Amino acid sequence: MHMELREHKSSFLVYVVLRILVILMMILQIFNRNYENVFLCVLTLCLLVVPSFVQINLKIELPTPLEITILIFIFAAEIMGEIQSYYIRFPFWDTALHTINGFLMAAIGFALVDILNRSKKISFQLSPVYLSLAAFCFSMTIGVVWEFFEFGMDMLFGLDMQKDTVVQCIHSVMLDPTNSNIPVGIEDIKDVAVNGECLGLGGYLDIGLIDTMKDLIVNFIGAAVFSIIGYFYVKNRGRGKVARGLIPRLKTKDADFLEQAEEEES
Repeated sequence: MHMELREHKSSFLVYVVLRILVILMMILQIFNRNYENVFLCVLTLCLLVVPSFVQINLKIELPTPLEITILIFIFAAEIMGEIQSYYIRFPFWDTALHTINGFLMAAIGFALVDILNRSKKISFQLSPVYLSLAAFCFSMTIGVVWEFFEFGMDMLFGLDMQKDTVVQCIHSVMLDPTNSNIPVGIEDIKDVAVNGECLGLGGYLDIGLIDTMKDLIVNFIGAAVFSIIGYFYVKNRGRGKVARGLIPRLKTKDADFLEQAEEEES
């Protein structure tokens, strides 16, 4: 742990600041008797420990830029997004986080395959194209599984994780009076009524489909961008500064870490 703190001073500072903010938020929510948000704060505190747990127990080195990004991402998603309602206040918030998630998951997927690819115990070597493709597929799979989770929570517990979208036009074969599988459109929708009562939304309420597809599209973009970066990283084997700061790798011996830290301080 001591060597981890010496090597990751910047990320540890970010961790301490975020942890203090989460604890203060949890105390505030306790006073407000909002115990659901208290649970989110406890969950956030647990998630903030995960990067350090991975590095210490699994002997996987998380570059400082990646670790800081993960910590801020957790705080932005749980505290700012859920408790402070940034998902509602700022429509771009969810989109930005899903884009970053696609990028981060591609980095993690790339590292998992690259570590195996460089292992002496593996008798075959994968090409840079295959590594990039595997990272991309890993990121997209995580994105799809998360959308499954959101859908399940909405269906089972009546939540609204798949946020609805107001649209002004719809096209559906359900509106075809001839039942000929021909989509019929309704344009310029001003309002919609439920049980005879107008909702005053200014359009038709889409129930999560647009939000889900938008999340997957931006996840695709984030995953594709990192896969391209990872391809050139492997092609030139470690010369890319951006990729080196974002791709996890196996730790070397603790003595090497200590020696490096002492050289940086001297």
